[in-house]
Amino acid sequence: MNTATKLSAFALGLAAVFGAAYGVGHVVDPVAPAADTRSESTTGHDGGGHDSDPEAAGRIPGGLLVSDRGYTLVPVTAPVDEFAFRITGPDGHTVTAFDEAHEKRMHLIVTRRDLSGFRHVHPEMASDGTWRVASPVGEPGTWRAFADFTPSGGQPLTLGVDVSVPGPFTPRPLSTPETSSSVDGYTVTIDGTLQPGRTAELNLTVSRAGAPVTDLQPYLGAYGHLVALREGDLAYLHVHPEGEPGDGRTSPGPQVTFFAEVPSAGTYRLFLDFQHQGTVRTAEFTLTAGQAPMVGGTAPAAPATPGPSAGGGHGEPGHPHN
Repeated sequence: MNTATKLSAFALGLAAVFGAAYGVGHVVDPVAPAADTRSESTTGHDGGGHDSDPEAAGRIPGGLLVSDRGYTLVPVTAPVDEFAFRITGPDGHTVTAFDEAHEKRMHLIVTRRDLSGFRHVHPEMASDGTWRVASPVGEPGTWRAFADFTPSGGQPLTLGVDVSVPGPFTPRPLSTPETSSSVDGYTVTIDGTLQPGRTAELNLTVSRAGAPVTDLQPYLGAYGHLVALREGDLAYLHVHPEGEPGDGRTSPGPQVTFFAEVPSAGTYRLFLDFQHQGTVRTAEFTLTAGQAPMVGGTAPAAPATPGPSAGGGHGEPGHPHN
């Protein structure tokens, strides 16, 4: 059996497992080759240098692979209202040892492939290495689930699978580039420009009823969490702010500063989680990096320009975080 046939058989096997878990779910994700083509996991700003073009250098952005560096995301049978999976390691066995990152050993990010319905939840691991959480997928359509974790003694990884939810589905158009987002009476503005293959400083400012919010609360050890997903293939970038609560130099708002690196020119959807008065909310933005290519036969989006938009996007503002 040649390599292509083996990989096809592997993908079909995963699809069968996922179908048992969800009835109609399926996995259609590539497996990373064993050579130097590796996913790029970004968990924060380290002040170091960066390649000018990560994808041209042969590295695959996070979240595009179901298996990478010997680790594989394997969905397992679960009730229809539950999402369950395991991580297997290079030896083929289920991994049970994970390092904490931002106060959790596993972060699960899901969004529909039209970039609506974003959720960030935290499964619990059973003694056999199975991670379980109430199903975070919602409306009909194809959803992407990202498992963001660090195996003990290893490097941070983000693996992804597609989940299909049956029913009539009409994709929601992505909003135009914007620098302001509204959610539950809060307004978040973003200042900064994404630069393909380079580190960009993004300053996000939170206000409420026109007044700056200066008492943001720590959430998972930070004053904010930012996820960026590339339109089209949903290449994943998870970054965290500069500084941390209690370090003597980072204020609890109104501004949270991030250092982000997107892998290529394109249109990106950004999701900022922040906590205030005991509730975590999500502000959403659309930004472009460089000249966005055509996606799905549509014309490139124009670069973001200053000035607030009319609303905060098409996701689910104020969604619960577990």
